[in-house]
Amino acid sequence: MLPEYTLCASAFQHFNVELSKTLYEKLDIYAEFLVEYNKNVNLTAITEPEEILYKHFIDSILLAKYAEIPKNASLIDVGTGAGFPSVPLKLFRPDLNITLLDSLNKRITFLQILCEKLGIQAEFIHERAENAGKMAEYREKFDVSCARAVANMSVLSEMCIPFVKVGGIFTAMKGPNEDISKGNNAIQILGGKIENQFEYDISGEGRKIIIIKKISHTMTKYPRNSSQIKKKSL
Repeated sequence: MLPEYTLCASAFQHFNVELSKTLYEKLDIYAEFLVEYNKNVNLTAITEPEEILYKHFIDSILLAKYAEIPKNASLIDVGTGAGFPSVPLKLFRPDLNITLLDSLNKRITFLQILCEKLGIQAEFIHERAENAGKMAEYREKFDVSCARAVANMSVLSEMCIPFVKVGGIFTAMKGPNEDISKGNNAIQILGGKIENQFEYDISGEGRKIIIIKKISHTMTKYPRNSSQIKKKSL
């Protein structure tokens, strides 16, 4: 399914990341299963082997290059979809303890079968982020929350920061045109502070990773319910 190993290894090396034979074989299983499953359940518009390599796998794994993710960290992927970035990250960093959250059960089913095929452990949550973020078992329980999503920074922060322990990080993976400053107020209200930003290119497309440090507890009234969030951003 994926291009041959030497080509993939060279693509990874371009970003100063090593691709082992074992990781390549796992990613190849992932790509093949994703494309096959996608014929019946809409998971991704990206189905060409080279595009999957760059825009799904390398893009996901680069999070481990730019963000300082502690060893054995607990990581929640909010609105994970087809498992990006958390499943490639888990394959690259087996020490991570990943939790996959998505509001659609058909995606959770795909992820459960996928993780079994890949031989990796994960926790699965079928729930909306704004509901799960209020649950005691998930609220401020994670070292890292991450999201690769189109929602603006204000909305995304309200969905993701409540999951993070004080001292942990929220990592937002965004396109190049995102105006991060529009999320500053929300980030501050939710107990966060922008620590760093990184910009890079994937196949000629700009990418941006924003690292937000959790410096104080999130007030219990956040996250608000979906109608309140839609009505007025923080």
